Amino acid sequence: MIFLQLLIGFLQVGLFSFGGAYAAIPLIRSVVLSYGWLDDEMLTYMIAVSESTPGSIMVNLATYVGSSQAGLPGALIATAAVVLPAFVVIWLVMVLLKKLLKNPYAQAVLRGLKPCITGIVLETGVFMILQNCMGGVRQGSPDWVSLAVTAVLAAIYFGSRRIRGKGISPIALIGIAALAGVAVYGI
Repeated sequence: MIFLQLLIGFLQVGLFSFGGAYAAIPLIRSVVLSYGWLDDEMLTYMIAVSESTPGSIMVNLATYVGSSQAGLPGALIATAAVVLPAFVVIWLVMVLLKKLLKNPYAQAVLRGLKPCITGIVLETGVFMILQNCMGGVRQGSPDWVSLAVTAVLAAIYFGSRRIRGKGISPIALIGIAALAGVAVYGI
């Protein structure tokens, strides 16, 4: 019986939670409390833990609740139930998009969107660099340490591009940036 309850409860969460994880928390709370799987205090703690662990809050909570109620099978059922609706929707969109992408008008629209998306990403990057290095766009007093770290990271990226013919992987660059941040600001 618990397996069926986990399936139905977390299918409801997966089907009717729109607007991201934080918008889904009231629905998760309603389902979990209505079945009596956790009390409100424990659920609040688990929401905090789910926010601080990798992955979606909904998936983390479903896995924890399923595990606490029915062990590994419960965790698998609850996690599959919360993910299944999104999987089906994405699969349907993919099938429809595959057909749509063959349309020459759709291809023209996508070719027109590429420069726009590139511009938006570039603008976000420039804004973040200015915000970080200039102490805010309006304050105007440069943070020389941030400027130096940014220059070193740019030199690493463009230097590796020149030496190797391709840039360093974004994940490696993020790791280097994290280490530089700890070395410069953490010490």
